[in-house]
Amino acid sequence: MIFRSSLFSASVLALSSAPAFAEVPNVVADMAPIHSLVVQVMGDLGTPDTLMPQGTSPHGYALRPSEARALQAADIVFWAGPRVEPWLDEMIDSVAQDTRSVPLSLVEGTVLLEVRDGATFERHDHDDHDDHADEGHDDHDDHDDHDDDHADDHAEEMHDDHGADDHDDHDDHDDHGDEHGDDTIDGHTWLDPMNAHLWLGVIADELSALDPDNAATYAANAASAQAALEAKIAEIETQLAPLSDLNFIVFHDAYQYFETRFDLDASGAISLSDASAPSPARIREVQELIADQNVTCVFSEPQFNAGLVDTVLDGTAAKTVVIDPLGVSLAMGAGFYTDLMDELAGAFLACEAN
Repeated sequence: MIFRSSLFSASVLALSSAPAFAEVPNVVADMAPIHSLVVQVMGDLGTPDTLMPQGTSPHGYALRPSEARALQAADIVFWAGPRVEPWLDEMIDSVAQDTRSVPLSLVEGTVLLEVRDGATFERHDHDDHDDHADEGHDDHDDHDDHDDDHADDHAEEMHDDHGADDHDDHDDHDDHGDEHGDDTIDGHTWLDPMNAHLWLGVIADELSALDPDNAATYAANAASAQAALEAKIAEIETQLAPLSDLNFIVFHDAYQYFETRFDLDASGAISLSDASAPSPARIREVQELIADQNVTCVFSEPQFNAGLVDTVLDGTAAKTVVIDPLGVSLAMGAGFYTDLMDELAGAFLACEAN
């Protein structure tokens, strides 16, 4: 509890031997994967709130009144970004003009991939895809150096002031989102664990700017989380290395960040990247792809209509495996993000297994 009256605080401290704690920001995260990263950086200093119920699709969500109030009361909100959550961008501008907004996918250094076009990604150049990934993922050591450089740049760029006036750069965020274009950039950026690696440092920077007394703790927590994530990435790389030739289709095109990181490559998607319903023509195209290219596995998702997958699979020998980009069955908290990476890896392993 934070006591804002100095007289009352003094009285309480006089009656208690408990140490005084620095005031930590009131923090909100949009969804479970981002919440997990923030929890790791905050550690024992505090716990962020989440805006969306666990497992809820971020595409087109409408905040409940209690969630809107939590957003309005927050000092800072960490969220994936306007490419996947344009509605949240609008809500922040509408009800939380004094809340510091940090759309993580707009952070410099975040790897961005273009949306793959068509049911079978026929206009998607896989060589360009790999080159684009390499631009942001040269190797883990280089990325560590980039994080150090980024910390200074980020602090200078985003932390001149942290009062109500600081929220004016919402307009800059909107321009940035428009520049990249919701229709051209895949918004599922949290599914590349090296993006999460970068964001851990960004979260520490942002919290330190609001709460400088605890800056060393935020930095240490972020560094520890980054080291653990590097180990997890190496582990999953080893697990998935034999699956580079896996022939699979996803329910909606949400996984290319994970695919690119771990040398996987979907043959197509039943639904669009924004999870909108596919047309009958698109379904027929996917069915033809399964037959022509001997697709062995089709991923379904708990957030969406499983009947569509059954329709696509009708008359084929392909099997279905459930995959979830939001980790609906996982426990919230610090371990959620690495658990999500493990769950995604497990889905691909199950897809390969006979």
